[in-house]
Amino acid sequence: MAAKDLFAERGYEGTSTAEICRVAGTSQSQLIKHFNSKLGLLEAVFEHAWEQINPAVRLAVQKIPSPTGKLRIVIDMVLTFLERDRALRTLFLLEGRRIRGDGHMVVLTPGFVEFIDFLDGILEEMAAKGELSPNIHIQALRSGFVGAIEGLLRDQDLARTSNFPATYTEADSRVIFSIFLAACLKK
Repeated sequence: MAAKDLFAERGYEGTSTAEICRVAGTSQSQLIKHFNSKLGLLEAVFEHAWEQINPAVRLAVQKIPSPTGKLRIVIDMVLTFLERDRALRTLFLLEGRRIRGDGHMVVLTPGFVEFIDFLDGILEEMAAKGELSPNIHIQALRSGFVGAIEGLLRDQDLARTSNFPATYTEADSRVIFSIFLAACLKK
């Protein structure tokens, strides 16, 4: 998708609808007709990604009995998906939840909200089965996991484009997630 690549390369603010239309071979009137605005187009890029990720992770964990095992598979699949699509990874990390407009507008697509609900469900299942340490707030844990993964990936991308000190690999990111998860499990 032209918009995804341009947004990733130049940033949301640095990409004009005219550029998107030129690269996509369409008109601005068609863009507005289908997406209402540039923000609507960005939301469509994110929603398309979640339409690929969510069914895949749900299918992958369907027959996994352990909720901890489910969580490990979900995280691994999302990381793999983002490793394969660098443009989408850049958008998720730099544009996904950025505050826009008057300071109150954040892109939270239905697919992202569905993914968060799915993660919360796995964490609730872990708590119900006694796999988590007691007194852990599920939503706080989920936010911590998501934030840690986003931070690991974002710093790694910054290291690729600047002199930011983050020379670790994708495998190292998975190890760190496993360590974080192990710290939250009931001993």
